[in-house]
Amino acid sequence: MSSGRTLTRPRADDEQAPASHDGPAALAGVIAVGAGLAVGELCAVPISENSSPFFAVGSTVVDHTPQAVREWAISTFGTSDKTALFTGMALVIVLLAAATGIVERRRGGFGCAVIGVFAVLGVVAALNRSGAGGTYAIPSLLAGVVGIAVLRILMHQLDAGAASTDDGRAGVSRRFVLTAAGIAVAAVAVGAVGRKLLADAARTVADRAGIRLPVPASPTPPIPAGVDIGVPGATSYITDSASFYRIDTALQVPQLTTTDWSLRVHGLVDEEFTITWDELLAMPMTERVVTLTCVSNEIGGDLIGNARWLGVPMKTILDRAGVRPGADMLLSTSSDGWTAGTPVSAITDKRDALLVVAMNGEPLPIEHGFPVRQVIPGLYGYVSATKWVTDWELTRFSDAQAYWTTRGWSALGPIKLASRIDRPASGSVSAGTVIVAGTAWAQHTGVSAVQVRVDGGRWQDAQLATEYSIDTWRQWKFTWQATRGEHTVECRAIDKNGTAQVEALADPVPDGATGLDSRTYTVN
Repeated sequence: MSSGRTLTRPRADDEQAPASHDGPAALAGVIAVGAGLAVGELCAVPISENSSPFFAVGSTVVDHTPQAVREWAISTFGTSDKTALFTGMALVIVLLAAATGIVERRRGGFGCAVIGVFAVLGVVAALNRSGAGGTYAIPSLLAGVVGIAVLRILMHQLDAGAASTDDGRAGVSRRFVLTAAGIAVAAVAVGAVGRKLLADAARTVADRAGIRLPVPASPTPPIPAGVDIGVPGATSYITDSASFYRIDTALQVPQLTTTDWSLRVHGLVDEEFTITWDELLAMPMTERVVTLTCVSNEIGGDLIGNARWLGVPMKTILDRAGVRPGADMLLSTSSDGWTAGTPVSAITDKRDALLVVAMNGEPLPIEHGFPVRQVIPGLYGYVSATKWVTDWELTRFSDAQAYWTTRGWSALGPIKLASRIDRPASGSVSAGTVIVAGTAWAQHTGVSAVQVRVDGGRWQDAQLATEYSIDTWRQWKFTWQATRGEHTVECRAIDKNGTAQVEALADPVPDGATGLDSRTYTVN
């Protein structure tokens, strides 16, 4: 006799599951994809950080992001642009993973196919990273296999839960909950271990801490007190290393030790050779204060800093190599594959172009290029300031292009004359005497004057701080007798050639921004 109870069966793969299953299915998708990525992170540890599925794809996204989007990201998020990218990627992954689970539940096999496609994309991205070998494909492949396996296991648990109910709709059994929770915990643990191991800088940190810097053969002149304008809230003359801006394409900071590091010099030279860390440190060192600027810096922006650098003159190394006639570019490459094309003339014209090992009296911070980077006065960083530099090729601008020049930026990148108002910030000020202070720069030329105007009136000279060198910024202040009402204050710099700062507003692309910095004040 029939008991009156209707038995249900697990769905066939070509049957649609009820929409009430979408929540658990979405959770299953997120857990499956998370488990796959966690395994991919762990598998990347013995291979390379660049083989990690998450970072291989992320780096590829950075490399192929339209320039307008990248400029927007830098102007919006500044030095937090990579954090914003990671957050955005994680959000997109969660949403896609949830959708994958729902698709798999409704159309069996389709979600697994989606995970397979993304695994292939991870493989392609990893194989196109700098220095990639065949093993770079392994983390993404294993991530895909694990993701598919976990998704099938959880879907089976949902099917079993549906079969055990009266109406086949609830589909969430205790077994599914326990299985999902167990896999989620394991994924978090594996991912955390993999990420820690992959990004663990302990060896590099210990190596950096053990470095004893040499005494410079050519020390920088003492910095006189007069270089600081002495206005509260004004920019300090020396930028501390922790506050120094960082703009680069490295999603993961390269973890090189001095043992790992070497510099290969080759191309259009009389002698090809490789320099080790010990050889570099044994060379006579030069110490200089130099201001660095990012070409992405907007008018009034903060992507600029001034620091004390210690390193070997780059000309010394080029002289040893013997640059052949016609070689007008030094193509430098970082350990993660980023390239910069520097005019050879900017290295050999007696400016203090340095292969740097220290910043502000300490070994280079890891995120600023440890163990070795370049610093060249007068050039934007994208054509000169290669961090984690490991390769020099002497070539021609007609034969090679660097990372950013292939993306529409100009090849030479001389830093443009500019000035900035640092204080007070736009807003309310009290009527009477207001001290407006800022900085100006004309690297490798020098600033001769800074002028200020109020509400488009006549230009008036500001007071300049003592000049330290033509390769660093210069502070200034202006005493303004502010009257009640709304006022706009602008500044401009004039270099030692008598050239005034360009007033026409232009975006950073392709060779640096122009225009006048201004602040609007409500005077009470």
